Amino acid sequence: MAQLQSRSAIVTGAGGGIGRATSLRLGAEGARLLLTDFDGDRLEETVALAREAGYVVDGFVGSVTDPATVAELVDRAIAQYGGVDILVNCAGILHSESVRDLRLDDWNRVLEANLTSVFLTCQAVLPSMMDAGYGRIINVASQLALVGAPGHSAYAASKAGMIAFTKSLAREVSPLGITANCIAPGPIDTRMLNPGGEVSWTSERINQLPLRRIGRPEEVAGTVVLLASEVDGALYTGQTLGPNSGDVM
Repeated sequence: MAQLQSRSAIVTGAGGGIGRATSLRLGAEGARLLLTDFDGDRLEETVALAREAGYVVDGFVGSVTDPATVAELVDRAIAQYGGVDILVNCAGILHSESVRDLRLDDWNRVLEANLTSVFLTCQAVLPSMMDAGYGRIINVASQLALVGAPGHSAYAASKAGMIAFTKSLAREVSPLGITANCIAPGPIDTRMLNPGGEVSWTSERINQLPLRRIGRPEEVAGTVVLLASEVDGALYTGQTLGPNSGDVM
């Protein structure tokens, strides 16, 4: 039986690898979907796949760094589905540069896309979830939030901030029936891992992973479903789960 039957879900960054896999898995579990991404072409690909599979789905093109856009997104979900039961924040960007050379504009851009957007979407869905006395908020961070990496200070800081934000949010809203958790994936086979299609870096990293392979977006989506589930995810709040092939333990 579908775990999320009759539940409504917003997924941000739904045009990306993890966002797309998450959207399709939530749909397979019975959730009604409102998917968003700033890349309209990639979003439409995800929406088309969901429709072909027979899922209830709609798309919304826009940037979740804009408060007015976020408000419109949530209003649409409420109008179409009566509320928002599940929020999955997958939207994010990567910028690689040393601290010495990193420009303030790029630092701010990464934090806005990866952290401020999460604050905006979480804040926007809370009234609906509080009225219902139920909600599942799942924010996709990164294992770099836990260990850092050379050249990734802005990205790691934004994801570490996401984890701290989620813990604080969980302490505020869990007594109201709303859980808030993070997922911190390790190396996953997405465009972000290999933006130029190069495989040498991942081939070297595979030998360092205890499981000797990188993950697939669908495997991260399984963790999202666990945390989104009314029953199986009921005891998780303020947690950070790490599907990372054993890279960070």
